[in-house]
Amino acid sequence: QVQLVESGGGVVQPGGSLRLSCAASGSIFSIKDMGWYRQAPGKQRELVATIASGGFTNYADSVQGRFTISRDYAKNTVYLQMNSLKPEDTAVYYCNALNKYGLNYWGQGTQVTVSS
Repeated sequence: QVQLVESGGGVVQPGGSLRLSCAASGSIFSIKDMGWYRQAPGKQRELVATIASGGFTNYADSVQGRFTISRDYAKNTVYLQMNSLKPEDTAVYYCNALNKYGLNYWGQGTQVTVSS
């Protein structure tokens, strides 16, 4: 089992920045890839960014160039640095971990609201 705990959400004005953190615990040795997904009201959950165990990163087109995903293996933590935030980035952001057995784990989610 892998437990994920997110932090760092909040309310920010358009153009502002936030950094989300996700701390993993439990069977961390089995984790391959980690990532961030988001779900806005009335919409399906969508991929934001992922980072593989080898460091390869992947971003949704809508956040490319504005968001940066990173991973601290010593702290078992993945981060999402979000810059130039837009109102359409408003959503609940979920941390995800995929282990080597193909099992997905999710955090409880953290709210990000971009509003003036």
